[in-house]
Amino acid sequence: MKRYTIKLLITVVSFFILAACTKDFLDVKPEGQITPEGYYSTPERAKELVNSIYNNMLQWDEHSFSWIGMTSITSDDADKGSTPGDTGADKDKMENFTYVPTDISIGEIWVANFRGITRANLALDVLPGIVIEQSLKNRLMGEARFLRAYFYWNLVRCYGGVPLIDKVIDPTNTEQVNQAMIRASVEQIYELIISDLMYAKDSLYSKSQYETSDMGRATTGAATGLLAKVYLYQKNWQASFDMAENVINSGQYALVSDYSTIWREIGENSSESLFEVQAVGGPIALGVQQYTVVQGVRGQFGWGFNSPSDSLNNAYEEGDPRREATMIYPGEVMWDDEIIITNTPNPRYNQKAYVSRTQETFNGNDEQTNKDLRVLRYAEILLIDAEAANELGNVAGALQSLNQVRQRVGLSDITVTDQSQLRQIIWHERRVELGMEHDRFFDLVRQGRAAEVLGPLGFIAGKNEVFPVPQSQIDISGGLLLQNPNY
Repeated sequence: MKRYTIKLLITVVSFFILAACTKDFLDVKPEGQITPEGYYSTPERAKELVNSIYNNMLQWDEHSFSWIGMTSITSDDADKGSTPGDTGADKDKMENFTYVPTDISIGEIWVANFRGITRANLALDVLPGIVIEQSLKNRLMGEARFLRAYFYWNLVRCYGGVPLIDKVIDPTNTEQVNQAMIRASVEQIYELIISDLMYAKDSLYSKSQYETSDMGRATTGAATGLLAKVYLYQKNWQASFDMAENVINSGQYALVSDYSTIWREIGENSSESLFEVQAVGGPIALGVQQYTVVQGVRGQFGWGFNSPSDSLNNAYEEGDPRREATMIYPGEVMWDDEIIITNTPNPRYNQKAYVSRTQETFNGNDEQTNKDLRVLRYAEILLIDAEAANELGNVAGALQSLNQVRQRVGLSDITVTDQSQLRQIIWHERRVELGMEHDRFFDLVRQGRAAEVLGPLGFIAGKNEVFPVPQSQIDISGGLLLQNPNY
């Protein structure tokens, strides 16, 4: 699918939304009037319908500044960065855990992910009625359900229980409208996520079955890998291990030899990639809006936010090349021979967000750069496999998967056999392998270590495990939507 090309006409989209909301009440469709099912009954148009869901992943409020703030600056992997006086609206509050329900990041992540869910629900409402080859229809429905699961996965980790909306809401049905404003339990949201991912796993193509033109679409491996991660968060060790083993034994994925290339253009959709957000600069298929410029070297390439912390910098073993591949230092000569200025206001910057102006595709627009966002990769599957295996008492299996990750970067094998010690080692390996990849905060919460590790930074146990529900959404609901404790 390289890249997401969205060509939906505004008039068609408007009619589609209107029709999707009211079609249950139409017994007879007027002759000669276009219907969503009729319009999308060609393979290319059916794909465009699903592309509109993927397109949500490129938006500023989905994966850019607010996402960086809530998933990275809140962790011990990153500082706010930039300059002391530049708060980034509320990124100083993210760093110090002083954010409140009215802050912009809190509202943007909620709205962006529910917008993606709405698009998925609209697509799933229309797809069953369109006339295309059944296997393609099943695949597109699998893609829509994978993406819906992904958006709910973001929401449940950020806010806990949220409204469960798995269909197009009829705006004239008061019961449906009110239900869409009431929080479901965390368990109910996880049930929907798992159901969607199971459907996607069984309906999607494997990575090697896609045509080049469809590269980047969700695959059965992506769905299976995300299931492994979801089960890990639920401490369903056996299910997590089984799904991770499924990916490992599929023959579809392998670690790339050079860790430092994963986040470069040559590393896009590599053998290690299970799923990544496809991006390109341009007026039709946008890059992830401002993701790179927000984190670029201050005074040279960008705003300088999300600066890797001293804690992360010191977490790597001597000789671990992942430190250099993750950090940009003042005065450094980059892989593309670009020389970083020495008088930067921050000691480090995120190299995984770096785009070369000379050695990679760059159209001169810092706000729409050609930078795919890696969401799930094979190294993480190996670490999920190791963690689940260890919890199941399968130390040999845990060491095998863990050491594959270490061997790739030239580090010695771990031989510890004590389950408790090995657990700590695997958690540490996750940190250095996945540094600055938006997982650290959520890892600390699920591991029960957030108060211990983040307490000195301002984290309050019983409160900051989740973010507040946006006050604007509570107001819209007329009080039906309840706030998280202690906000």
